[in-house]
Amino acid sequence: MHKFPYRWTLKDARFTKDKGKVFSCFACGGGSTMGYKLAGFDVIGCNEIDPRMNKVYVANHHPRLNYLCDIREMVTKELPDELYHLDVLDGSPPCSSFSTVGAREEGWGVEKKFREGQASQVLDTLFFDFIGLAKRLQPKVVIAENVEGLLIGEALNYVRRIYNELDKAGYYVQHRLLEAAKMGVPQMRPRVFFVCLRKDIAAPFIQSLDLFTEGPYINLDFNEKEIPIGEFADYQGRPLSQEIKRLWDEKRFGETDLRYANERLKGKQSFFGEKLLYPDRLCHTLTAGCHLHHFDKPVDLSEYEVKCVSSFPQDYDFGEEKPEYICGMSVPPVMMAQVASRVYEQWLSKINEQ
Repeated sequence: MHKFPYRWTLKDARFTKDKGKVFSCFACGGGSTMGYKLAGFDVIGCNEIDPRMNKVYVANHHPRLNYLCDIREMVTKELPDELYHLDVLDGSPPCSSFSTVGAREEGWGVEKKFREGQASQVLDTLFFDFIGLAKRLQPKVVIAENVEGLLIGEALNYVRRIYNELDKAGYYVQHRLLEAAKMGVPQMRPRVFFVCLRKDIAAPFIQSLDLFTEGPYINLDFNEKEIPIGEFADYQGRPLSQEIKRLWDEKRFGETDLRYANERLKGKQSFFGEKLLYPDRLCHTLTAGCHLHHFDKPVDLSEYEVKCVSSFPQDYDFGEEKPEYICGMSVPPVMMAQVASRVYEQWLSKINEQ
């Protein structure tokens, strides 16, 4: 039994909005926003720099406060009083700099311009701009999500700095590497969550977290039954391109990665992101490029399947954007709903009783 359904609709959802107020940064299409709503929170607004993503967000969520701007402007501009009384400040800073796929260290500190309409930014510093906003607004809780690669190699130095900056901003910090597949989301999607509680309200929750650290305890262990793609597959996606179909025809049982088929044909590895999906197994991580193909039929994921593996509502309006792009860039709503529920049950509900 799953706490939150991965197949659902906005029109039938009941958002109670009685668990606290949330503001979402780097909101993209609203994956985390829907998670907070499912958990009963009132998401009063968002910040997003990409006008195309913001258009989709506004069409689906109708935020009372909508800031289409660089987050650095949020740190300095005049803001309404409501933002100084938040229960949760949420953010998923752009994470491609730390992904295990790509340049990683070679791209750190480099200013880039991504997608039309965006300002040039150094992606690996945006987390600290987000912390600057937290320091200014002083919400009760700060929750930030990022890729698993943040915990690998030299990127750990950024984690240390994140801890240090949040500490100086007035927060106890802890992070967890969570797996979406164990939280009711039908895909393998490991993500790092930083869950932070303001120091002046943390006293009732302080425990020894390990031999060397004290902080506010929160249980973020999840072990829901995993959902194989065959449970909802409809095989209605686009037929494979000619080149990918040729690799698909060469596949062997037991292989999940088409680069090996390509290696047999051409003597070299490529197509590193092309993955095969078996009906009795979990879906691989859905990325914005969505290089996922069914093993038992030569088709890509359908829009229905993309929504299922991402736990996005079936009636979500993607406008002119590709569903796989928005879903691949977003926190799965059910994943965020699980974290938000624990934060409310174990921290905020008790704080609000005082």
